[in-house]
Amino acid sequence: MITSIWKAIRSGQIDPVYLAVGTESYFIEKTVDLLKNKLTDGELELSIFDLDEVPVDRIIEEADTIPFFSDRKLIIAKNASFLKAAERGKEKIDHDLKMLEAWLEHPPSSSVTIFVAPYEKLDERKKVTKLMKQKAVLVEAKALQAQDLEVWLDHEARNFGKRIRKDAAQTLVEMAGTNLTLLSSEIEKMSLYLGSGDEEITVGLVKDMTARTLEQDAFKMLQSYLDGDISGALLVYYDLLRQKEEPVALTALLASQIRFMVHVFYLQKKGYHAQQISKQLKAHPYRVKLLVEKRQQIPEKRLLEVLGDLADIDLQLKTVSGNRERILEFFLMKRNERKNAGPN
Repeated sequence: MITSIWKAIRSGQIDPVYLAVGTESYFIEKTVDLLKNKLTDGELELSIFDLDEVPVDRIIEEADTIPFFSDRKLIIAKNASFLKAAERGKEKIDHDLKMLEAWLEHPPSSSVTIFVAPYEKLDERKKVTKLMKQKAVLVEAKALQAQDLEVWLDHEARNFGKRIRKDAAQTLVEMAGTNLTLLSSEIEKMSLYLGSGDEEITVGLVKDMTARTLEQDAFKMLQSYLDGDISGALLVYYDLLRQKEEPVALTALLASQIRFMVHVFYLQKKGYHAQQISKQLKAHPYRVKLLVEKRQQIPEKRLLEVLGDLADIDLQLKTVSGNRERILEFFLMKRNERKNAGPN
């Protein structure tokens, strides 16, 4: 568990070699920051290498060199692509993996080396991969599943002596997205606002203090439109115009959201569950979960109709001069006309 690794680092139990595997950069960055803070004694000796540009021999040489200004130096070796499957002859750099394997048996205590492999999976058949996992502390930087994200948010809040209600955690993700760095920052901000008084982060506080993202605003506008809440869709649209967002960019973003929804519903119809869909589409599981829950409320035919309408809107915005803001506004209002007209 990554929290136990962080706890060990904070207490001064630092190993000579770490291996960070996964695509969730927040976990990698926080592990590096904890190591930096704990190893800082006067002046931190820090070296950063890109293994797509230098051979692993260079990292070993640096790790074996005695530090000058501190007891231990920190070495960050990014893009350890030799740990994943690769087509023979297409490797960018010729790494001496035999040397690395020998070095892993007895790494020097005067340095801390963290190998970063920002990939979903490694090639478990390789001897170097097996040995690295045996000898290094494994930091699993995997994207959190929907249920784990809410638990993680509560854990972050408790670090500041607060709690976050489940509905507040869901609202926070819906408003701010699934970027863990941003979510952690929002939790810290709300916790500092509460001070030493109220210990609970509520939905109201989340709505009052969370910085909205353009993507989330576009999703809210689209959802209001599809639900027939035209006034809600227009309120978001007018707010985005005040923020100087361009109708052309907003139309493209709405179309992108629709295409994503169509892909999710298609895969769900094929029998894929939420986790499989998120992997297939390379999307965060929480975002997929929200859409899977709404499938019955939004007919696929309706989504395709809206996608076609947005293509027409995009063409008009790019070919017609004049007040372009009104073109997308009329599109949003047309939903109300269809709803009032009812079936023929």
